[in-house]
Amino acid sequence: MDFTLLFIFVARIIDVTFGTTRVLMLTKGKRLLAALLGFCEVSIYITALSQVVTKLDSPMKVFIYGLGFACGTLVGGFIEEKIALGYAMVQLIPKLHASQLIIALRQENFGVTVVEGKGRTGTRLILNVMLRRKDLPRFISVVEKVDPESFFTIFDARSTKGGYILRDKK
Repeated sequence: MDFTLLFIFVARIIDVTFGTTRVLMLTKGKRLLAALLGFCEVSIYITALSQVVTKLDSPMKVFIYGLGFACGTLVGGFIEEKIALGYAMVQLIPKLHASQLIIALRQENFGVTVVEGKGRTGTRLILNVMLRRKDLPRFISVVEKVDPESFFTIFDARSTKGGYILRDKK
C-alpha cells in the first residue's frame, strides 16, 4: 500500500475536522482556541497539499485528497454535533396540549416563558425556551411525548445572561 495516499487521506480528515471545529470556536467567542486550531489546520493542509501537487500526474492522489476532504467534513460535523457547545433558543407553538407541555417541560427543569400570540386560526400560546444545545434531544423527546403535533423553531444563541438555565452539578 502506498503510505503517501494514506497520509493524504488522514491528513485531510484531520485538517478539515480542525477547520470545522475552528469555525465553531469562533462563533462561540473562543478566539484563542480558534487561532490555535487554525494554525494546526493550515500546517496539515499545506503538508497534504504538497504531496498532491508534487506529482499532478497521479489522479489517485487527487481522488484521495478529495475523499479525505469529504470524510473530514463528515467527521467535523459529527464532532460538532457531539460537543454541542453553547445555547439554543426554541420557540414552540403547541397544537393541542399547551398546559401539559408547559408542566412537562418545567418538570424537566427547562425554563419556559409563555407569550400569547395571534395566528391564522386564533389565539395560541408561544413557549420560549432557552437551553443548552446538548439538552436539545431531551427537550425534543418531551415535546414528542406530550404534543407531537407542536411546531417549533430552534435558533442558535451566541451567549446568554441571566434567566433559568440550570448549570451542571459538580
